[in-house]
Amino acid sequence: MKENIRNIIFDMGKVLIGFDPEIFMDRAGIFDPADRKIIRREIYDSPRWTAMDQGDLDEKEMIRIVKPVLPEHLRNHADYLIGRWFEPIIPVEGMEELVCELKERGYGIYLLSNASVMQKVYWPTILCAKYFDGTVVSADEHVMKPDEKIYTILLERYGLKASECIYIDDREENVSTAGRLGMCPYQFDGDVRKLRAFIEKLLSE
Repeated sequence: MKENIRNIIFDMGKVLIGFDPEIFMDRAGIFDPADRKIIRREIYDSPRWTAMDQGDLDEKEMIRIVKPVLPEHLRNHADYLIGRWFEPIIPVEGMEELVCELKERGYGIYLLSNASVMQKVYWPTILCAKYFDGTVVSADEHVMKPDEKIYTILLERYGLKASECIYIDDREENVSTAGRLGMCPYQFDGDVRKLRAFIEKLLSE
């Protein structure tokens, strides 16, 4: 094990699992472009979704609020699109294998995710979840990335040193915060082979 890297911290959506509203709408049988635009506006791109990740709103409340503002023919889809989009989970190909290998090599594996309270329901269904030593989720803390506070919560809760951590996230602003705090940041673009090469190079230096 490289002396100064002891832990790998992962984001969840678009890193460990796929999160694509286009796929969720396909699953729900919503194909009309106008309807998809409405769903995007009222659900996934809405401040309400951010409020769920912030822990200020849960899925039941969101569904109750959203249904009346949707056209009648879309209302019956709200339960799935908001509360069951993760059925089934879409794993990022190759990520479970990478997480398993890093765990077997002795690295601490942690999750830092902007996600709603429902994360506790679907997290155990993610195949690589069993390798994680700890998790911090925004809805539980009422603070979201890229706010430095949530990174500090993770570090302090699990006794981690920022300089001993690699941080992996798909969003530039989240990676930037990790870098400012002294972590080794990596912006994930969906290519697990590239990520693996980055980690191997870093750990072999």
